[in-house]
Amino acid sequence: MSINLDIAVERWPIAGTFTISRGSKTEAAIVVCTLTDGAYSGRGECVPYARYGESIESVVAEIEALRGALKNGATRDGLVTLIHAGAARNAVDCALWDLEAKRNHSSVTSILDMPALHDLTTAVTVSFGDAATMAEAARNFADRPLIKVKVGGENDAERIRAVAEAAPSSRIIIDANEGWTDANIVENMLACAKAGIVLIEQPLPAGNDAILAKIPHPVPICADESAHGTDDLHTLLGRYDSINIKLDKTGGLTEALRMQKRARELGFGIMVGCMVGTSLAMAPAVLVAQDADFVDLDGPLILKEDRAPGLEFTGSRVSPPKPELWG
Repeated sequence: MSINLDIAVERWPIAGTFTISRGSKTEAAIVVCTLTDGAYSGRGECVPYARYGESIESVVAEIEALRGALKNGATRDGLVTLIHAGAARNAVDCALWDLEAKRNHSSVTSILDMPALHDLTTAVTVSFGDAATMAEAARNFADRPLIKVKVGGENDAERIRAVAEAAPSSRIIIDANEGWTDANIVENMLACAKAGIVLIEQPLPAGNDAILAKIPHPVPICADESAHGTDDLHTLLGRYDSINIKLDKTGGLTEALRMQKRARELGFGIMVGCMVGTSLAMAPAVLVAQDADFVDLDGPLILKEDRAPGLEFTGSRVSPPKPELWG
């Protein structure tokens, strides 16, 4: 059946400023792919990420290049031969899932023969800054069960101590975004262990993390920028304890589910994360996150406002998507 493609670029203001060690931003620039067969439509959202060589323009061009194949009936399984993993494939893959569900008057969970979805507890994020500012932000989240804290600069041990003291009842993930070095990783990891941190995410640059196989892990270490596709997971053994699955990295829900299954077989813990986007981007990830050890799907909470209808957040609890949103 012929499918028509529409591509839209949207910019969603962030509530304040979102900062990691690489820089700050005040808006989420996203691309929405809508596929229509004449009677039904399916949508998928992606967030181009400069760290992976992506831009709004490049992602739009990659999706546009699929117009002919989609018109001729390209399928999810066929996408892997047409486009590499990344944000563009994510948007198209998720739109195809949504379209199939709408056509069948069913749900993606039914198509996948999954149990009914349950609510999840997501992390909330503290942006990178000086120790005092980060402690104040953590104090405002002190009633939340899980906090993710952005570090990756000089004096991170001080930041770690400050946020842990500000939110003593919360479980805390430290995300260095590749910002540590061989020279300071042991000091920072020991600071994390002393502060009771539950997970350290991507402490060293991808491709420059060999030391992780040689030093103790007093706190489990999670691969993010080092973890992209299923076929590369075996290369992370011995260096990482967990992996962060993001649909904008895997290239959609199809590969994310495959990656999840293989990661469990290899003994990795699983985090399901996100870029900063709207509920449309989070919705498919909710399916992958159903048995995750850590869930980090607070993208909509970072925005000034979310799309409507969106996911329902009650504190740190996020409910499964309704069909009007996706799936």
